[in-house]
Amino acid sequence: MAEKTVRITLVRSPIGFSYRHKATVKALGLRKMHQTVEQKDTPQLRGMLAKVARLVRVEVANSE
Repeated sequence: MAEKTVRITLVRSPIGFSYRHKATVKALGLRKMHQTVEQKDTPQLRGMLAKVARLVRVEVANSE
């Protein structure tokens, strides 16, 4: 069975936010505005996304 993935897009700049927010965005693999990455859906990832929810857009990727 294939693992579920989520598609994460940086939609707001982390400039002006705390260092922890900036580090979380970097740890997600996002470097530039409107960059999109796909990550495995894990509880750790969901926690990171909750921390920077105002900066990113999250979509469930189609797992085939």
